Amino acid sequence: MKTKLASTPYDWLDHSLDSIHKANWHRSTQTITSKAGTIAKVNGREMLMFASNNYLGLAGDRRLIEAAIAATEKYGTGTTGSRLVTGHLALHEELELAIADLKNTEAALVFSSGYLANLGTISAIVGQRDLILGDAYNHSCLKKGAVMSGAMAIDYQHGSLADLSAKLQEHRSKYRRCLITTDSVFSMDGDLAPLREIMNLAATYDCMVLVDEAHGTGVFGDRGGGVTNALGLGANLIQVGTLSKALGSLGGYVAGSAKLIDYLRNRAATWIYTTGLSPADTGAAIAAIEIVKSESALRQQLWQNVAMVKQGLQALGIPAIAFDSPIVAIEVGDIATTMAQSQYLRDRGIFAPAIRPPTVPTARIRVTLMATHTPSQIQTLLQYLGLAEQEAKSKR
Repeated sequence: MKTKLASTPYDWLDHSLDSIHKANWHRSTQTITSKAGTIAKVNGREMLMFASNNYLGLAGDRRLIEAAIAATEKYGTGTTGSRLVTGHLALHEELELAIADLKNTEAALVFSSGYLANLGTISAIVGQRDLILGDAYNHSCLKKGAVMSGAMAIDYQHGSLADLSAKLQEHRSKYRRCLITTDSVFSMDGDLAPLREIMNLAATYDCMVLVDEAHGTGVFGDRGGGVTNALGLGANLIQVGTLSKALGSLGGYVAGSAKLIDYLRNRAATWIYTTGLSPADTGAAIAAIEIVKSESALRQQLWQNVAMVKQGLQALGIPAIAFDSPIVAIEVGDIATTMAQSQYLRDRGIFAPAIRPPTVPTARIRVTLMATHTPSQIQTLLQYLGLAEQEAKSKR
């Protein structure tokens, strides 16, 4: 007779993992063994990279690499403590001044990641007596920050000014403070928030506004300051973003008034209790901001590539959710069909992953473009997207 093994407190993991597999939600890492660029070695195979948020191609730029090396040689590999203890470098101050200049704000504060910047900022500025109204498609860090804050958090319909206005009218008067949160560029759909109109509603209802510029910084605006910069909305809002996408480094930031930044230094737990950003990441980010501000040709090339993909997809009759940004989301169908199409592309050397629930409400192929993609690479992408669509139609 076999002896039944005693249960453990971790037996629930088997059931949970099984459920994840059955729902086609299981994910695994893809090992990359090459420098960031338009061609990547993924799991040992060279592929055209159409999944990276490296919009300007700076993550592999020699100037950023040299800046990271120089910062490491001067300051070492780590900052050894939180910014309020031993981890505050002159390099951090230089970066924060550069961010404030880029974003047209009085000051800025650098965090160890964009996720931490949102968690720390939201939970510091609102609490149990307050209200947060967030776009339903906001990034996870905005939603998690709202939960951490203890405020009443209510979603409004994605991009809907009418629903936001209705919810403000219904709920605003019941709470001490109100914070409206939104991405500027929505990372999974690639569309833009109606920021100017949101700011008008905020002024009417006496609300703070926090805009996550993770996918806007470096890409929009005459100097790469983001969507807020492009719209001339630098004042009277809180700008949060990351250094890890178009800026090709790592870390996050908050930009706003000098009073806000001073307050966050004293109240944002994810800044106070976290080791300062590494010298290498800080040095690389400083170099990236200088390039972004001075080399508009990179942005121009990126937008030319976006236009090329738009024309190509329209010629193929393949709809995308939006062409407002370098993120082009193609809704294929159900999860299984989307996974099959992503695999079809991968088999032909195109890395453009399927994005599935629960990350998004509907499965899609998410294509991201870089300024460094060549016309030939984009034509290859379009060719195989068209063939993948034909194959999917033949199986319906």
